Amino acid sequence: MKRGLVEDLPEIEDIHLAHARIRNQIRSTPVLNDPLLDEDLGCRLFCKCENLQRTGAFKFRGASNAIACLGEQRVRGDVATHSSGNHGAALALAARLDGRTAHVVMPENSSRMKIDAVRNYGGQIHFCGATNEDRVVELEKLVRQGMIPVHPYDDARIIAGQGTAALELEQEVPTLEQIITPLGGGGLVSGTAIAAGPWGVQVYAVEPEGAADTVASLQQGSIIDGFSPDTIADGLRALVGVRNFHVISAQVKQVFTVSDDDIRKAMILFWQRLKILIEPSSATVIAAVRNHPDIFAGRKVGALISGGNIHPTEWLKLTAAGADS
Repeated sequence: MKRGLVEDLPEIEDIHLAHARIRNQIRSTPVLNDPLLDEDLGCRLFCKCENLQRTGAFKFRGASNAIACLGEQRVRGDVATHSSGNHGAALALAARLDGRTAHVVMPENSSRMKIDAVRNYGGQIHFCGATNEDRVVELEKLVRQGMIPVHPYDDARIIAGQGTAALELEQEVPTLEQIITPLGGGGLVSGTAIAAGPWGVQVYAVEPEGAADTVASLQQGSIIDGFSPDTIADGLRALVGVRNFHVISAQVKQVFTVSDDDIRKAMILFWQRLKILIEPSSATVIAAVRNHPDIFAGRKVGALISGGNIHPTEWLKLTAAGADS
């Protein structure tokens, strides 16, 4: 791993090592292509369906790698993190499989389905306020009690684990020209960008307009403070991490933004064509490709479908406005 101004940045070798560690624990998720969806979007879209990953999201990859690394280093003890849900559930299961307990700081306004998932996978929940600062303060309390911190995205082990999804996508569709991922804290896109370096594809990311802290940070040239996210994409409300911002600045070609209405319409389109319910965070990539034919039209595009942890009732509620507009 590289060291320098930003410490412990994983390299492509670390992603290969991560895949070797976790491949017997994760699912190698399918890559789906639908001709009618291609017609709608004007490109050939290959969807890496991490909504079918264990715990319902790509997060299980990074969490499994982080726990496996602790085992290799013979570091025992319970772990702690903060999460709106998907990382918390992933770490809860990965920890349980290794005989540990994960303590997860979650905002009080988290999805009930995601709260239940963390508990069902064996995690212990510690509720906090809705801001990122609230999460950090509560997590620090757990670390002072002796728990081992596993950051949800600003962690080299997590980044390397998330990069294994792109590695698998490359192996299945080696002729891709572009790849796009959702962007919240930045673990998935930074892992993807590192994995895609030797591959030579253009990497893009997308975040909701109401949680576009990365776009603002890129414009400023440094990570902004005090951003208050407001979006239906609850999995993308985190502020970009230091390591993640470093990789995004250097290796991601462009970060798009999409509106909540764009996201709703993309959720509907994905269901219409693939008959799969995806959560709003996942739908951002469909929305961005749809909004930018100038960039994606006629190209072979890989899309990381990040998660599917949404109750059908909530899906219907969220998409009702998109269907009417």
